[in-house]
Amino acid sequence: MIFCITGMPGSGKSVVSEAAKSVGIKVVSMGDVIREEAEGRGIEKSPSSIGNLMLQLRNEEGKDAVAKRCLKKALGASPDSIIEGVRSLEELDYFRSQAEVCLIAVHASPRTRFERLLKRGRSDDPKDWETFRERDMRELKVGIGSVIAMADKVFINEGSLPDLGEAVKEFFRGMKNASFRPG
Repeated sequence: MIFCITGMPGSGKSVVSEAAKSVGIKVVSMGDVIREEAEGRGIEKSPSSIGNLMLQLRNEEGKDAVAKRCLKKALGASPDSIIEGVRSLEELDYFRSQAEVCLIAVHASPRTRFERLLKRGRSDDPKDWETFRERDMRELKVGIGSVIAMADKVFINEGSLPDLGEAVKEFFRGMKNASFRPG
């Protein structure tokens, strides 16, 4: 089974991934794949350049281009893996055509996400509200809202990050002991 994680930037996808790692699940990040590609091409890691590269890869190789790169990494990792950062229905459809998928969405309000991104301070994180909104709009145009709507499991992340981590660990422990099969 492949667990796919979706959510807007700053919603807590990486918290879900870290919690999954702590219970022995391998994680492949779609964003990391794009950042690796940017590094290989000598592209700076700013919000706009990473976003433009994401769009360029999808235009050049198909809307599931990043998904294909990630699945190769995930399948070589372990029987159960997480792919973090699903952004389009085409990516989700590709994963579902290749494996059994449980789609997890993480949601947080725009203000909460913006404040978290400012604190995180990754090179491609927005530094102001306008850049944040532009990034959100780019993600929504790719189709992330539709992916979030298709989730099998949703975590609302307006509390503390440790609280989210504990809820996710509990979910994955339960998954290991159950025979959950998404519809």
